Amino acid sequence: MDKVRQALISVSDKEGVVDFAQGLADLGVTLISTGGTAQKLKDAGLDVVEISEVTDHPEMMNGRVKTLHPAVHGGILAVRDNEDHMQEIKEQGIKPIDLIVCNLYPFAETIAQDDVTLDEATENIDIGGPTMIRSAAKNFKDVGVVVDPSDYDSILAELEENECALSADKKLDLAHKAFQHTASYDSLIQKYLGEVKDEDNNLPDTLLEKYSKKSDLRYGENPHQDAAFYQERETNEPSITTAKQLHGRDLSFNNINDTNGALELIKDFPDQPAAAVIKHANPCGMATGDTLLEAYKEAHAGDPLSAFGSIVALNGKITAEIAEEIAQEDKFIEVVIGPEFTEEAVEILKERWDSVRLLETGDLYINREEPGYAMKKVVGGLLVQERDIVELDESELEIVTDVKPTEEQLKDLLFSWKVVKHVKSNAIVMANNEMVVGVGAGQMSRVDSMMIAGRKADGRQEGGVVASDAFFPFPDAVEEAAEKGIKAIIQPGGSIRDDQVIEAANEHGIAMVFTGRRHFRH
Repeated sequence: MDKVRQALISVSDKEGVVDFAQGLADLGVTLISTGGTAQKLKDAGLDVVEISEVTDHPEMMNGRVKTLHPAVHGGILAVRDNEDHMQEIKEQGIKPIDLIVCNLYPFAETIAQDDVTLDEATENIDIGGPTMIRSAAKNFKDVGVVVDPSDYDSILAELEENECALSADKKLDLAHKAFQHTASYDSLIQKYLGEVKDEDNNLPDTLLEKYSKKSDLRYGENPHQDAAFYQERETNEPSITTAKQLHGRDLSFNNINDTNGALELIKDFPDQPAAAVIKHANPCGMATGDTLLEAYKEAHAGDPLSAFGSIVALNGKITAEIAEEIAQEDKFIEVVIGPEFTEEAVEILKERWDSVRLLETGDLYINREEPGYAMKKVVGGLLVQERDIVELDESELEIVTDVKPTEEQLKDLLFSWKVVKHVKSNAIVMANNEMVVGVGAGQMSRVDSMMIAGRKADGRQEGGVVASDAFFPFPDAVEEAAEKGIKAIIQPGGSIRDDQVIEAANEHGIAMVFTGRRHFRH
């Protein structure tokens, strides 16, 4: 293994760089540096060779041109066991550079600032840094490249153990990380410039999103499928990805999917205590209440049989009183997620189940200004769309029947409309007093979904309401609802048989409102 004799250090993130450079100097490594990094190292008492001494040119254009020079890149790219390469750099008076320590201008931090200008953003597009990193990563057999300050300690340790040399495996690992670093950087720049040039186009021509592995999973949906959980580069609202796990086993693939569904449902209820119970990505219970405890009791009572082995999401502080209710002997819960747990609540739930996953999110909200995308992978491609976070105001409802919904029915209609958005199509939700009493999900026929919801409701739907995620193609589902004692229906409208559907509602004395939009979820 070749020794590291010269290192070039040029970093924007200067965390830990002085200690790292001191460690290199203690090993006899010559330090070359640029601009502010050089000054910081000098201020710490380290001997530093200025980059201008290597290139025989001053830094130019406010630092735009510093390292873009054959004396730098020749020293990085020369293949050490290639006699012609080594002879050429010798003739040009170029010394090999064996270690590049570089991270890039803070482009992400710059564009995250309010009211940043295009000029400010472009000035933070690094050129020399990515070029050095790529040169070193290309020549990884001979040159180490360090882009992450968290690697400083392990690199120093290996240099100390191996007489100031890095192993081939270490250099390959660092090169891989370096190309990830530059690829991520470039993808962020192209995304930003694409948004600037076409502010109205929310869906880019080329999608280069960054995802970093958060954890390996024991398996996927089934034990024969390998799986992992990845986190987006930009996570700008509370989510399953950013939640802090307070207790319990590692989350499984299905836990994560179901908990995401539970949390996204509960985030649609920011103004009153609300609780959701999710099973296989569908709500089997959902309710609001005067208190969070009342909301949870009603949510669980929506379908206690299906709630066994479920995910529970709440939109307020989970107290000891609520934990005692969740932890009753006849219940089994996989995950509890909410903004905050008291210490007593955590202890109660831990004592009830060793395995229960407790996830704390912080304050809940939906980032409507920068919501990101909803994506669905298909073989050979990716479906991308805006997230379905549109809000419905009571003033937007079109009452289409002779009977008008009462004030209480309107509350239930708006409540059930929020819930049905989170149920797999074809979706029917029956609700009464802002409590889900029956759900029909994922059926090929809407009338079948109505029948299943009625069976689940078991009489509790009498006098209540129904939400349908899409229009009724025929009057049969309305007639089924009438048999179940439903008194009001909310649906998108838009069927060629709307007149027949409205007529059926009028015949049965059912109030019906149209929303003008649907909520398919596949």
